[in-house]
Amino acid sequence: MITPINQQLLKKLSMEAVVLPRRRKNHNFHENSEAKAHRLLNAMESNSYVMPHKHNDPNKGETIICLSGKLGIIVFDSTGNVEQKLILEAGSETIGVDISYGTFHTVLALQNGTVFFEAKAGPFIPIEAEEQAPWAPVEGDDLVTNYLATLHAMFN
Repeated sequence: MITPINQQLLKKLSMEAVVLPRRRKNHNFHENSEAKAHRLLNAMESNSYVMPHKHNDPNKGETIICLSGKLGIIVFDSTGNVEQKLILEAGSETIGVDISYGTFHTVLALQNGTVFFEAKAGPFIPIEAEEQAPWAPVEGDDLVTNYLATLHAMFN
């Protein structure tokens, strides 16, 4: 069986993301959260917040390729200082990134309708406390709006 990844699917995911509380929508190609390889599309709107985090497991590096829209990637040191920022834009010179395990990072949609492909090792394990960035607000915190605005300002 094959599943086409086409503009229709990207637009459908984006339309679904708009109405969800987290303003994100995954489309998984792997069968379940226990799969050894996770391959998915992630539609994200510009007001979606992904808390800066890292993956301590040496098998949990991730590869991200922007398929539509524009995605900001920010890499931090262990105290929250920005080490690197990168823009991934569909059809541009830089469309993807590979993030090594142990690297504090976040992603943010710089345009509404952004969809990216993500690949990483499974199984799914929720981010543990020591993998969360201690300097960043947790999802749902009142400080998220201002923090997300600060992240977006890095790309203006």
